Amino acid sequence: MGSYSLNWQHQLCKNPRPNPDIKTLFTDHSCTPPNGPLAPTPSNLPVAAVAKPAAYTSLGVHSPFPPTAAAAAANAGALAGWMANGSASSSIQAAVVTASSIPVPQNQVSVLKHPRTPSAAPGMVEYQNPDHESLMKRLRPAPSVEEVTYPTQRQQAWALDDLPRTVALTMHQGSTVTSMDFHPSHHTLLLVGSANGEITLWELGTRERLVSKPFKIWEMSTCSVQFQALMVNDPPISVSHVTWSPDGNFVGIAFSKHLIHLYAYPGSNDLIQRLEIDAHVGSVNDLAFSHPNKQLCILTCGDDKLIKVWDSVTGQKLFNFEGHDSPVYSICPHHKENIQFIFSTAVDGKIKAWLYDNMGSRVDYDAPGHWCTTMLYSADGSRLFSCGTSKDGESFLVEWNESEGAIKRTYVGFRKKSAGVVSFDTTQNHFLVAGEDSQIKFWDMDNINLLTFTDAEGGLPSLPRVRFNKEGNLLAVTTADNGFKILTNAVGFRSLRAIETSSFDPLRTPIGSSAIKASGSSAVANVGPVSCKVERTSPVRPSPILNGVDPLGRSVEKPRVVDDAIDKNKSWQLAEIVDPGQCRLVTLHDSTGASSKVVRLLYTNSAFGILALGSNGVQKLWKWPRNEQNPSGKATATVVPQLWQPNSGLLMTNDITGVNLEEAVPCVALSKNDSYVMSATGGKVSLFNMMTFKVMTTFMSPPPASTFLAFHPQDNNIIAIGMEDSTIHIYNVRVDEVKSKLKGHQKRITGLAFSTGLNILVSSGADGQLCVWSIDTWEKRKSVEIQIPAGKAPTGDTRVQFHSDQIRMLVVHETQLAIYDASKMERIQQWIPQDVLPAPISYATYACNSQSIYATFCDGNVGVFDADSLRLRCRIASTVYLSQAILKGNQAVYPLVVAAHPTDVNQFAIGLSDGTVKVMEPAESEGKWGVSPPADNSVLNGRTTSSSTTSNHTPDQLQR
Repeated sequence: MGSYSLNWQHQLCKNPRPNPDIKTLFTDHSCTPPNGPLAPTPSNLPVAAVAKPAAYTSLGVHSPFPPTAAAAAANAGALAGWMANGSASSSIQAAVVTASSIPVPQNQVSVLKHPRTPSAAPGMVEYQNPDHESLMKRLRPAPSVEEVTYPTQRQQAWALDDLPRTVALTMHQGSTVTSMDFHPSHHTLLLVGSANGEITLWELGTRERLVSKPFKIWEMSTCSVQFQALMVNDPPISVSHVTWSPDGNFVGIAFSKHLIHLYAYPGSNDLIQRLEIDAHVGSVNDLAFSHPNKQLCILTCGDDKLIKVWDSVTGQKLFNFEGHDSPVYSICPHHKENIQFIFSTAVDGKIKAWLYDNMGSRVDYDAPGHWCTTMLYSADGSRLFSCGTSKDGESFLVEWNESEGAIKRTYVGFRKKSAGVVSFDTTQNHFLVAGEDSQIKFWDMDNINLLTFTDAEGGLPSLPRVRFNKEGNLLAVTTADNGFKILTNAVGFRSLRAIETSSFDPLRTPIGSSAIKASGSSAVANVGPVSCKVERTSPVRPSPILNGVDPLGRSVEKPRVVDDAIDKNKSWQLAEIVDPGQCRLVTLHDSTGASSKVVRLLYTNSAFGILALGSNGVQKLWKWPRNEQNPSGKATATVVPQLWQPNSGLLMTNDITGVNLEEAVPCVALSKNDSYVMSATGGKVSLFNMMTFKVMTTFMSPPPASTFLAFHPQDNNIIAIGMEDSTIHIYNVRVDEVKSKLKGHQKRITGLAFSTGLNILVSSGADGQLCVWSIDTWEKRKSVEIQIPAGKAPTGDTRVQFHSDQIRMLVVHETQLAIYDASKMERIQQWIPQDVLPAPISYATYACNSQSIYATFCDGNVGVFDADSLRLRCRIASTVYLSQAILKGNQAVYPLVVAAHPTDVNQFAIGLSDGTVKVMEPAESEGKWGVSPPADNSVLNGRTTSSSTTSNHTPDQLQR
């Protein structure tokens, strides 16, 4: 054991020697550098005292190479760290090379390797010769430099709205999209490759296909005999990779059989054929451009286990890198100062690094997952990331410590066992994105936890491909129906609109700059104002500051961004829907004849049905038919659904033995796969089979009664149960046991919400308290009171729901809507009933993309709010969904609950006090529920906007 520990210390040594002198485990060991000891730099050396050469450009805050006089050596140290720590492959054969037209710099030359005595590090072989030693000395940073720490701060703050998460465009390609790449300077030009071998150049601003090139062999006679024989049977050929050259003048295409194509892009609506190369035997898996010795070259890798470098002018092969034992999956060329190198990954999980010489690989590492992996650098070249998937379907997104050749951090947030390889990208030197589980997931580079995610309004494949534009304000993602979507932030949306409203000029100055930050509403996908009938004249005024004080006033104001969906030249109007003809509406008919007020309402997760729980404890399920009118079979307001019952005629009826239904608090939760539903109405909790309606089990007999139910997000067998006596029980269904009992509230529990991003459970109660609990230990972290407007009593239900970013949280009380930053439990925004919506709030919920909030009111109104600003976009009057007979009757009918469709951002359902359920969608001509009012206008066209009481949050509020 002691010998192992000593050897491990020596493996971590910066300058390992064959016979180390290690005497103790209690102090860190370090061999003396081979050229003698170096006097350490004083640790208190001021940053200003470190000289920086004029030619050196700082790589940014996160560079592992500190700014020193030896900048070039330090920058090259990244590869040297991998070289020093990696095990050089001993099975590499002599490289097969052709005469190179590239003069290789002297510092990249190395003679044939002669192994010397191996070091104590297992599997590591060093090679002794003067040129190699000279190169290693140049590459390896001096220990004294590494001991100096340079504390720096991120130069620019950010907000979640900087991330492109709003769907702006949905485009149909015609074949499965296999690869995408944005032009490096014209940020709305997208190159797309497809499974049918076709490439297309799209101008996204005008939604035009500028160029479309079906697969075609340009000159069969120049291709290899193997390829010609292969093509006799006319096999299908798909595009495996598309990419732009760094200057945007060329397009490289790799195909699934042998070939690569190089096109010139002259800046017009055309691509000009330049080179066709029979590059590899089998599939060409990746293609990239690089500039060794300032000459543009094409790099390729393929199923034949080779990496090749080609002259982009003549098509001549310059280098042929051998050494991988499996097909090469991806390549990543890069440079540090004047040191040019290439990382490559193979399908056996091996990572190798190469210089532009013929001496074989310098690195032999194993990628996490030991299968297909892609490597990418951050935009400033300072940080290296990789994303890969194992054969078992487990995905890994990691950042590498270049100077050590070791993993620096592993990001978490992948949930599903994947049947393929996860795609990822980076942007703004700050964010990572990956497509997994039919979602687009975002990370802050400095935080391993998932930042936020979106399903892009649905329709994504299980592993969508993703690609940012250079500015990071547009994100292309592939769809399951042979197309792609463009997600955008406010700046990206403006760039699309600017091109849409002007004639396209491919040589125009790029619209939008990375220096511009938009932190306003990200709900920018809808274009054009809504023209609705406006009958009310009472203004919607900003609510007063509570008690004369703005509790969340900020000294730093977020930049004001006019809502991109509004033409500045047109005045904004609140959309008011007062007539049934102004929207689409369907009533869910109940043939049983037994109706009671709808107190809980849920869409199934698949969106095929709606489940309603009545105050009498009976649950009803409506399902939509799949037919020509509704081919998806999902909930829609254009088709009437059917009340579904099993052949047995059973009803899903809760245990109400001895229950006073007037005082009971119903609760319901649905499993993720829609297989079973759990509910209670004052009695025992019942678990129903959703197919047979049979009761599978009952538990938690009162007293106390259960008042709220929530499935643990990572384990359907764990249920959080809020109780009438103010406690929360963490119950394991499998073993029928309460694992923990949480105490912190004074009155019954009325809401529970899990955040996997923050690893917390938030509870709300009839006491107006919000409590935060750790999911790991179930200990209470924090407790805050909601701020009740003056003159109002802190009574009634308080509900909580997390935004899709898992950080922001909607808090609903009859007196208010509020948005909280759950990481700090600070209130960001608040809206209180006023003017056209003066009645108490009965219920509210986020839309499925968390960009809108649907709220119902006790006077029958429904409000649609912008989720970021809590500004009212649209009011839907009760005259839309209630008949004149009901409106004139003695009994007031109004919505008690509202539910949002799980994939359609504009569809919601309301459950009424008379027992009916209505599903509503905006008119087809409008496509949305109004547009957001301008963020910087309080009065437009004689009407004021209904706004929140607090100033906008600053970006740092949303950071974890």
